Formats: sequence, C-alpha cells, structure tokens
Amino acid sequence: MSMGTPAVVMDNGTGLTKLGFAGNDSPSYVFPTAIATSTASSKTSKGAAAARASNLSSKRGLEDLDFFIGDEAIEASNGPNYGLHYPIKHGQIEDWDQMERFWESSIFKYLRCEPEDHYFLLTEPPLNPPENRESTAEIMFESFNCAGLYIAVQAVLALAASWTSPKVQDRSLSGTVIDSGDGVTHVIPVAEGYVIGAAIKNIPIAGRSITSFIQKLLRDRGEPDTSLQTAERIKQQFCYVCPDIVQEFSRFDQYPEEKFAQYIVEYTDRNKTNTVDVGYERFLAPEIFFNPEIYSSDYLTPLPTVVDQVIQASPIDVRKKLYKNIVLSGGSTMFKDFGKRLQRDLKSIVNERIGISERLSGVQSSGVDVSVISHKKQRYAVWFGGSLLAQTAKFKSYCYTKSDYDEYGPSIVRNFSLFAVP
Repeated sequence: MSMGTPAVVMDNGTGLTKLGFAGNDSPSYVFPTAIATSTASSKTSKGAAAARASNLSSKRGLEDLDFFIGDEAIEASNGPNYGLHYPIKHGQIEDWDQMERFWESSIFKYLRCEPEDHYFLLTEPPLNPPENRESTAEIMFESFNCAGLYIAVQAVLALAASWTSPKVQDRSLSGTVIDSGDGVTHVIPVAEGYVIGAAIKNIPIAGRSITSFIQKLLRDRGEPDTSLQTAERIKQQFCYVCPDIVQEFSRFDQYPEEKFAQYIVEYTDRNKTNTVDVGYERFLAPEIFFNPEIYSSDYLTPLPTVVDQVIQASPIDVRKKLYKNIVLSGGSTMFKDFGKRLQRDLKSIVNERIGISERLSGVQSSGVDVSVISHKKQRYAVWFGGSLLAQTAKFKSYCYTKSDYDEYGPSIVRNFSLFAVP
C-alpha cells in the first residue's frame, strides 16, 4: 500500500451504511444496509458460500448478478424474484454470509477499489462479542485479502468527530455519547477511549418511532396521505424540539399562519398531487424523547433522566468529564434545538440533586458543568470520526496486517490498541 492510498472507512449501521475514504468530510455513499438475493440462488447449499469466498479473486471488478445491495436491493425486492434481507440487527451482524456479499459489492461495485491496496477501518457497536470481530477479520483477510484492518467502537469515533465543534476546548476521548439512529438510541459513557460497559443504557425510541408517531397523528386527523414515506419527509422537513409543549400548543393556536404548514405529496406515476396539513406533530413528534408517555405506555423514562442515570452509574472520578462532554451522534439527534433542550433538562436534574445534598450536608457545592455538544458532522459522526482518525500518520501502526493475521490467526483482533489523541 503506497503512502498516497487512503484507508477505506466503512460504518455499517442497522439502518444505513456509510462508505468512503479517510480524509474526506463526508461519506461517498450512504444507503440502506439491505441485500436482495435471488430466490433461486438462495436455495443453493451453504457450500456455495465457501466456494464463492475462494472464488472472489477471479470475479474481481465484475458485478455479481444474483444480488443487489442498498436502494437497488429494496427496488429488486418489489419484484417476484428477489428476497430482501437486513444482515444487521440492533447494531450487530446476524447473517455473515449476507454481510460478506454486502461488503463485496460495497468494495468492488461502489468504492471500486482493490482491497489488498487499502487499509480498512470498520466500526462496531459497544459490547460487540469478540467472536464477531474474529468473523469480520476472517472475511476481510481471507475473502478480500485487505492490507490492514482496524475495528473501532462507534462511540469513540463519535467523540473524535465532536472535536470539530468550537465548544470543544480539549481533544478528549472522555464523554457521554448519545447515538440515535433509526432503530435504537444508545447512551454510552466513554473514559479515555474505553467504554464503561456496565453503565450503558439503550432507549427503544429512535427515528423509526418518531416516523410512526407522525403517521399515527396524520391518520387520526384523516389526512389524504398517511404513508410512512410521507411521515418520514414531514419529520425531516418540519420537525423541531420546543422548550415547552403547553406554550407551543398556544403559539400554534395564536399564530396559525406562521406555525401550521402544508406538505404537497406528488405521485409521479399517476400525475396526481395531495396536500397534507402539517400541524402539532412538528414539535410533538420529537417530544417523545423528553415525554415518552405521549407515544408509548411501555417506556416512560425521559432521555435527560437516562443520561443522568448513565453518568451516575459510572465511576465517581470520571463523572464531571461525562457531564461536561455530552456528544450527539446520528440522524435522530439532528432536530433543531435538540441539544439545547437536553442540556437545559439535564442541568435542572443535576442542580436539583446538588441542592438537596447542600441542604442535607450544609456544604456549598462547586457545581457541575453540563454541556451538550452539537456540531455540523453529527448526522454521520461515527463515519466522520473514522475518517479523521484513519487519515493520521500513525493509523497504520494501530492496524493488524494480513501478515499478522496469517501468523497469529483471527484471535489477534480481539484487542486493538487505542488511538493516541492526535
């Protein structure tokens, strides 16, 4: 691998995959982590998978015609001959055969690169089993013969991405990461680059929940189009987080021309348009992070309370850092004023606790600095953090190479040394 060859950064999420080269500001490709396989070929024996793996080199650069990935996969699955699969569930790879084919297409068809010329940075969720790292290494080194491999924890990369924010004074790998994508929201405390596994919490509210809540509100109102696609577009174009829902309701009633909106849905195949009124869901939908009871009777803990519980469950000597560096990551943290509201609500929880302890002890507290970091790269924060770190001069020295793998076997990747903060 020449000095000029950039590393490949692949962030495979449950909902979306982000692909590109280190040093770039944003991924070159973003598409659903979905694969459509021909229903005829999926009936073949598992032995075919092994044969295909050893055969990959002979097919290099040619499109393998019996499967599609990403948006093409979703399109193909609408026809009769292809079945749709999502190889990653809750952040972890569940179908390795499908994932190998997904990576094959990502590398050869999308990035159009030769894996033996590139080092690869892949991402993984917190608490990923070590066996999964070994399976990843096997595919990367044996099927694709890649030059080198580093597997990074997503939360650590999200912290690195936050360094672009003017609010961040010191480049630290300590902080609390709130990563909210399509299927799940994780709150992950990180101290000096190490995830505090015992304190992590997951919240069953994320992008998909907000979309389905908008859809329900549209249906209840009898709007002419209540498809998930329309609900998704309304979420992206119109939703924001408000400081107080009671006040926001009265603002809507007071200034309807300013607050209510209309969304025009066009049906290209039928040359028809529908107008959908957009109302209270503009602020009510993202509010489910802060008042989950308006969405579900099963899950009732507001996000600021969960963040506080996670930090309180972490070792006492790192808590101040965890409050001071709360970093947002993922598409569902992108709502206008999301960070501002989270910071305000969390501050009031912390101040209340300090007030009680001061009254009980009679000792004045020095206070706790609560700071939530929003930044321009947070939608693809994990990918961007990977791009930042994989372009550093020392990156290759942190990777395992093909010759390391050949000498020591897959167990070598159970531990990666942590990046020194550049």
